[in-house]
This record gives sequence, C-alpha cells and structure tokens, in this order.
Amino acid sequence: MPQIEKSPPHASQHTGVPPGPRKLPEASRTTRPDRAAWRGDLSASAVVFLLAVPLSLGIALATGAPLQAGLVAAAVGGIVAGLLGGTPLQVSGAATGLLVVTGDLVQRYGWRATCAITVLAGLTQLALGALRVARAALAVSPAIVHGMLAGIGATIALGQLHVVLGGRPDNSALDNAAALPGQLAHPHTAALLIGAITVVVLAGWGRLPGRAGRWARMLPAPLAAVLAATAVSAGMRVPRVQLPSWRLPEPPVLPEGSIPALVTAVLTVTLVASMESLLSAVAVDRLAAERPGAPTGRARLNRELCGQGVANAVSGLLGGLPVSGGAMRGSANVRAGAVTRRATVLHGVWVLLCAGALAAALELIPLAALAALVMVVGVRMVSFAHIRHVQRHREFPVYVGTFGGVVLLGVLQGVLAGIAVAAFLALRRLTHTRVSVTQEGEGYRVRVSGQLTFLAVPRLTRALGQVPAHTEVVVELCGSFMDHAAYEALQSWSAAHRAHGGWVTLGGRSGRPLAEPAGTHSCRPWTPWRNHHCTRPGPELTAAPKSSDGQLLGGVSAFQRHTAPLVREELARLAREGQRPGQLFLTCADSRLVTSMITSSGPGDLFTVRNVGNLVPPPGSEASCDSVGAAIEYAVEVLRVDSITVCGHSGCGAMGALLNGAAPGDAEPTPLTRWLRHGRPSLARMQRIGRLGRGEVALSGRPVDDDLERLALVNVMQQLDHLRAHSCVARRVAEGALTLQGMYFHVGEAQAYVLDEAARRFCAVRGEAAPAGA
Repeated sequence: MPQIEKSPPHASQHTGVPPGPRKLPEASRTTRPDRAAWRGDLSASAVVFLLAVPLSLGIALATGAPLQAGLVAAAVGGIVAGLLGGTPLQVSGAATGLLVVTGDLVQRYGWRATCAITVLAGLTQLALGALRVARAALAVSPAIVHGMLAGIGATIALGQLHVVLGGRPDNSALDNAAALPGQLAHPHTAALLIGAITVVVLAGWGRLPGRAGRWARMLPAPLAAVLAATAVSAGMRVPRVQLPSWRLPEPPVLPEGSIPALVTAVLTVTLVASMESLLSAVAVDRLAAERPGAPTGRARLNRELCGQGVANAVSGLLGGLPVSGGAMRGSANVRAGAVTRRATVLHGVWVLLCAGALAAALELIPLAALAALVMVVGVRMVSFAHIRHVQRHREFPVYVGTFGGVVLLGVLQGVLAGIAVAAFLALRRLTHTRVSVTQEGEGYRVRVSGQLTFLAVPRLTRALGQVPAHTEVVVELCGSFMDHAAYEALQSWSAAHRAHGGWVTLGGRSGRPLAEPAGTHSCRPWTPWRNHHCTRPGPELTAAPKSSDGQLLGGVSAFQRHTAPLVREELARLAREGQRPGQLFLTCADSRLVTSMITSSGPGDLFTVRNVGNLVPPPGSEASCDSVGAAIEYAVEVLRVDSITVCGHSGCGAMGALLNGAAPGDAEPTPLTRWLRHGRPSLARMQRIGRLGRGEVALSGRPVDDDLERLALVNVMQQLDHLRAHSCVARRVAEGALTLQGMYFHVGEAQAYVLDEAARRFCAVRGEAAPAGA
C-alpha cells in the first residue's frame, strides 16, 4: 500500500514561518493576558538568569579579566541592550565569540585599557547602526561566519582544557596545542575530576529519562553542572571564585601603543560583537516567530546594533566585559516562554541583585568547573552541521581558510583570510572554463562548461577551429553567463561555418537548441505550472496508443532533454555519496499532492513515504502494514533524519471513505478497507471532539470548512501520536535529536499550514522570504 519515493529536482529550498497571532489594540487587551505575559516573562527571566551567571563567570575567568566583569556585562547587556535593542527576546551578555580577542587584549594592554577599547567599539557600533549598515553585515558568506566561530571555539577549548587539567593556558592556540601532551602527562587530579563531572552533567542533563528528567530539565544544564561540581568539590583544596568587594570602577585608559594597533583592536571587537549579535538576533527572531503569542514583526537590526553599541559603551565604563547577543541565551529565553523584552531586562536585574546578595555562594564555585563549562561551549561552536552545509555549497575552502586564520593568526586576520579565499574562489569560478570537442557520428558537439568571458575566448576559438567545415555542430553552453566578447566570437564563427555549408545549433544551459521545435512535452523545468495538460505524443511516439502511456513517455522524454542535463552532475554526486536526507516526509498518495513542489525540495533532500490517507500504523499492527514501519525505522535508524513531517491535504479520498463508513468490519474485507482501519482512531478522535465539545482543532485565518477537512486535520494529529509509539522514534525524540511536525495542504488554495500542537491550531505558512542569518 505505501509508496516510497525520492523527491524530483528543484533549484532550492525555502521555508515559511507561521506568524503569531495578530496583536490586539491597546483598548481591547484585558488584564488576564497581561498577567499571563508577566508570568511568562518572570519565569523566562529566572531561567536565563540561572544560565547567564555561571556562563558569565566562566567567560571572565577565561579572558583573565576580574570575575565581576562578567556579571557587570550580563547585567548591562540585560538591562541596557534589553531596553534599547531591536530584537525584544534577544538576551545580551558577556560575548562568547570575543573571548579569545578579549583575553589577548587583557594580556597585551591590561584591563583598564581593554575597557577603553570596549567603549570605543560600542561607539563604533552606535555609529554603524546610525548609518543603517546592519543588513549589509549579513551579506558576509556564512562559511566565513561559521569558520570564524569555529576557530574561536577551538581556541577557547584548547585554552580551557589546560585549566581543567590544573595548568595555565598560553595566549596562542599553537602554544596550547604544543604544551598539551606535557599537561596531560601531569594533570591535577582534583581539577580534572571537577572538570569531568561538569562535562558529564552538561552532556547528559538533557537526556535524563522519564518524569524526573522532565522536572530536572527545568533547571538549565550549565547551572546543574556547576552545582554538581561545587557539591563534589566540597572539602577539596582547589582554586575557587574570588569576587572583590564592589566599589566604583576605575575609569578606562587608552592603551599605550601605536594608533594602527588601537584601530585594529577596536575594529576586531566591533566586527565580532556585531556579527555575533546580528546573526543571533535573526536566529532568535526566527525561533520566536514559530511560537504563537510571540511579538510579531521582524527584528530591527539597525536598532539592535545601536542598542549593542550603547551596552558596550556602558559596560566598558563600568568595568565590564564586551557585550553581544547570544543565540544560546536568546533561544533559552524563547523556549522558557518569554513574551516581551521584560524578560531580558528582568534577567539583568536578577544578575545585579545576585552579584551583591549571593557573593558568598558564588565564591564556593571551583574555577575548574567554570573552565570546563566554557570549554564545552567552545567545542559546541565547532558545528559539524555547519561544515556539511558549507561543503554542500562548495565553500569548504572558505571555511577552512577562515578557521585556520583565526586559530593561527587571530580573529580579524582569520576573517580577512576567509574573505581572500572567497574572492579567489569566485574569480576562479568566473574564469575557469572548459571547452571540449567530441565527434558524434558525422557531426560534432562542442561543450562549454563554466562562465564564458573574454578570458575564455582564445580557448573557445581554438576549440572551434578543430571543427571541420561542412559538418553539423551542436554547441552546448552550460554556464550561466556569457559576456559581449564571447558572444561576438561565437556568432562570428557560427556565421562563417554556415557560410561554408555547415549547420550550427546553439544551445542554452541545458544543451537544448534555441530553435528546437515543440516536442512531446511543452512544459519547461523550473517554471510554475499552469493548466498542466501539456503532454502530447510526438512524431517518434506515433505507434503508441493515445493514452496515459504516451503522456508518461512524453514527460520522460522531456526530462531527458531539458532537465537531465541540469541535474546530472548533482545526481552523480548523490550516486557516489549515497542518500543523506534530513527529513522523512509522510504524505498521501493523492496525485495532486506534489511533495517537491510544496516543499521546494530537490534530489537527496526528502525521504518520502506516500500511502492512502497518510496513515502511520502503530507498532503491533497486522503484518501487512510493516512497510510503513520499515520505512520509519530505516529513516530514523539508518538515514538518521532529524525531522519527520506528516502531511494531510484537502479533499482526501481516504478521509471521505472513513466518513462514509467504508472501513466496516466486513467478513471478507478488501485490501483497501483493511488499510483504512488504521484511520479509525482518527475518526473516533473527531467524534469525541464533537460529542464532548472540547479539544477542537482549528485553522488560523478561517474556520474549518466541513467534517472532511476536520477529519483530515485530526488525522494528522493522530498519526503523530502513532509515530511517537514507535520505539526508535520515541528514543530519538527523547534525546532531542528528532522533531515531529504536522502539516496540512489545501489543494484549492495552494496554501500550506503547520501544526502548533500546544494550541491545537494549524497556522498558515506565509510567502515572505525568511531572514538571512545563522
């Protein structure tokens, strides 16, 4: 019954984000929603506060700054950036991405000079925000950004590993790597034990099973790890946090040194802090938009940059670390239920109160626990998902160049190295053109791969000179660009060849002759469909009967002629590497439901399972249904997909059959009625909703049309429950490595809806382009 297929090709993928509910006017708000918002903000601020305190202390320790500087940065980032920033749910604090830079500045210039550089960097950010250049910062290649963060993370991890082993880190990542064997040979046993406990708790806290695990995960993993390490270290003689008595900060002083060195330091802090903040703002905004009740509207990046600038200036004046927005703190804020910027500001207030009231408790924390915490943060900054992403887009050399430059030379030098590698690759792709001439029977084929510019004209003319006169020639242009010089050279040769009795066909990117007559399939790839009845048998298929066979063969012929040249290279790569899809897409076998069109997916993107009614038989069903379970197990255990989507649709024939009682307990049921028995739980669930009057499923923007649509929506929710009953799915979901989502596609409206299970509402996916960012 089920049908497993791979998605047809398409150029790219796009994702839509369901909007939150429309914001009500001030006059229509009631006190109850406002109280709910306050409760959400209060609980979220407490969660982020518990996450921020150990992280801020660990970053201050790793940079060599006074430990109170991390708390100052957390308080200023929460209050100042929270009030002035353009992303309400972003949480700012001590910058993880600036840890290496700040540590180098402290070692080179001293702490007061580092504070002055932080103030100057904040003023520079404020000026850039006023000039409205924030969006331009997002134009930097993701490979450069990910390579920069990975290089910083590797440097952090190497340095803090020495602290965990009981030693002291050097300023250089190479020196730390060279000294590591000696440090491993003579570790400090107590510090190593504390660091190991911290790492184990951090790694396993989110995987605790059962109800106890759900309650435990209400406490952030970093805080749980630090508390566990502090408890174990009781009675041990190990270095611990030492907070100085609070006093008015000494004013910052300009560093002694050359002006170019000062400008370089300020620009480095500005660049890294701004990129980290803007990319985090986009990520937090995207995460918040997926949750009903979150603030509507896009992140105001220029305002965010100005807010970060003011926060850095204030933090530097008060003796705090450089500040930036962090995706870790921001995502924790969103997931904890924050509704407004009150949560961010309150978190800063709690940090400020904690620094004064709980100083004695903070001084119980062993330094090895904070070092292990920061080391794990550094390791997580090296993301293998990002590496696969840049490799897929052929930008791995840019990533490696940036990573190596950051580790060997420094952050700013590494970014410049990445930009240089990216520029070199772009120039190489522009100038790297291959021209081949092959004989095919009595004719010739000239294939041009790459961009055809004036630099390739000598190579092109030499190749065309090999073609004898009086022959038929097909010229395939497989690049996406041809300049005027190359066009003139090609047209001149074509005219001369025709004048000497030859025949020339000039082809486009697919190799299709420009003057090709209409064939058996008049649709062109990569274009929207309209009245899709365009397949007709061509002259070469006249022997075929006038049926769907001719239409099918016409479509295959059109694929070979138009689409195959476009996807052949990509499919050859997939054939070599094997399939590695990221998603399992389970939907109905209805012919109107074209998964590649709805999801804008291409080869290798989706592992698709189709059956009548998009049903997922629960484990233990009759053996005839094992094919769906086998596909699920294969996708989860072998392909290791990270998400599963169950997609229903309007006008579903299976749902109509269930409503009409087509799956009764007959004495001799047909295969179809036996299969539709797996939809009975959905029908019973819908009947319970109608009988009890609660738990109604809803669509955003309009009411549910009728019982057929209502059953299709309820069926999606029921099949998600069946999915969770599969042991492999339940285990991966509990580990946090697999997400499940429901989708509904209205065929007549060409509108997709995504399920919000908490609200029991299907939210419409809008067509606005998703914001760029990490």
